[in-house]
Amino acid sequence: MVQNHVAAQKQPVGVKQIVTIRLDVDMLEWFKAAGPGYQTRINQVLREHMDAQRAAQAGN
Repeated sequence: MVQNHVAAQKQPVGVKQIVTIRLDVDMLEWFKAAGPGYQTRINQVLREHMDAQRAAQAGN
């Protein structure tokens, strides 16, 4: 599992993979209501959360 984490860290930002994910309807509607680019915004929120978690783990 650590190897997968390290491999994931080496992936260049911007490389995308098509996935299927189930989201709560209200959350998806909220992102879509902001207009085009909702998938990019969801990705940005997830990346910010991931970065914050990594920073918190590095501080432990």
